[in-house]
Amino acid sequence: MVSSVPTANSVFVGLDLGTSGLKGVVIDSLGTVIASARFDYPSHRPAIGASEQDPNDWVQAIVKVIGDLSTTIPATQWSGIGLSAMIPTMVITDSQGEPVHRAITWEDARAQVLGDHVRERVGAKSVYEKTGQWLDGRYLLPMFARVAADLPETQLYLLGAKDWILHWLTGEFATDPATATGTGAYELSSQSYSSTIAAAAAELAGRSLPTLAPVTESTHIYRLTHQRARELELPIDLPIAVGAADAVAAILGLGVHTPGDVVYLAGTSTVIVGIDERAHFDVSQRFLVTPLALDGYGHEMDLLATGSAIAWLTDLLGLDSPDELTTLARTVAPDHDGLPTMLGYVAPGEQGALWDPALTGIIEGMTLHTSASDIARALLTSITLESARCIDVWDENSTTRGVIHVAGRGISSDALQELADATGRKTHACGLVETPHSAVGAALIVAAALGVSPLPIHHRDDSEMTPRPEAAAVWNQLHQRHEDLRARTSAHTQN
Repeated sequence: MVSSVPTANSVFVGLDLGTSGLKGVVIDSLGTVIASARFDYPSHRPAIGASEQDPNDWVQAIVKVIGDLSTTIPATQWSGIGLSAMIPTMVITDSQGEPVHRAITWEDARAQVLGDHVRERVGAKSVYEKTGQWLDGRYLLPMFARVAADLPETQLYLLGAKDWILHWLTGEFATDPATATGTGAYELSSQSYSSTIAAAAAELAGRSLPTLAPVTESTHIYRLTHQRARELELPIDLPIAVGAADAVAAILGLGVHTPGDVVYLAGTSTVIVGIDERAHFDVSQRFLVTPLALDGYGHEMDLLATGSAIAWLTDLLGLDSPDELTTLARTVAPDHDGLPTMLGYVAPGEQGALWDPALTGIIEGMTLHTSASDIARALLTSITLESARCIDVWDENSTTRGVIHVAGRGISSDALQELADATGRKTHACGLVETPHSAVGAALIVAAALGVSPLPIHHRDDSEMTPRPEAAAVWNQLHQRHEDLRARTSAHTQN
């Protein structure tokens, strides 16, 4: 049994289930990361557009990460564990919480047509006004409809990845508001699931929907079961906070809360979130509306093909690492004569501010003089321009133009400067080191749940870049070339 009353010596654990691995941290009562661990697991891709994972691999990762963390900081000192995970990722279980199907991750594009059908039946405007979401094939209800015929006719639960981890640890079924948005049916105003959207998905699936996890606060506490305590060698009844979706937890972990500021999280995809105290709804439905972990709202745009596109081109060019690719790219100026123009939409479709599943990658303007560094440069420029598009959309909807807080992979001073020049905003590096910010946010959630909030956030890098007025014309010209190619490509596709 552990005490629920934290002390000055209390430590808090955060676990974040990501696309490629589980990250774990221990933070002290000053918000400092004092231990970290990671364990990777595979994705299975049995078909084009498929991305599946085995929840048993997640369990193996939990056992390994908790073991590593407790070796550094004895588990007897832990005050509680907070959870975070990628969304939308679907786990279908029986009534006991045992998976009946491989988990289907957010990278899986096979339910796109079904997502379109649900949105059309309910009405895209109605879906957005109810949920703040676009509802494409990457949401849980269309994902379920695709596999419904292969599932047993018994009582089932439809869970997000984090929700399944919570049940595995505590025996409870629950989710938080941000993770609930990943179902495609969570109504922001009523804080409950939309019966209209659920009925449309059930009709499409040809059967009743599984039970959706009840929605509660991110800070709601459950207790570790005795069985898991024995298996993981943790204190009995250790508090487990419900936690939040990965991007939402990362925002908390980065300490960004000023309205008008933007969080820029670069990973396998890039998540761009504008912060405000209240929810905004874009008339063109170009961003998602997501409740934050403790208070406020995030207005989110997700670029699917950023880190994954860099990894793809790294392999294609036979380079050793993404860092080598970005270093190679930055040997060439963005406006160098003769550079090709690239649309880097190499993931299935695109979201961001466009939401166009028909977009594909294109390179225009290659010659015998085009080098590997030129192609790498074209990809980085494409990513920067799409990032600027998203931030421009947020500027249209926000009354305050704040700072862009940047964290994640491949972020250098050059990248910060280019993003500042392309957007006209200051950029602030708050995560150049390999800090698992979502895991830190999860730890902060359980700290808040136990009455220790807010904790200070310490960043080892506080680089800040100011936009250069002389660079604005260059990026405007690059943007026009980018848009001209996209327009011609779209017209060709439609014809």
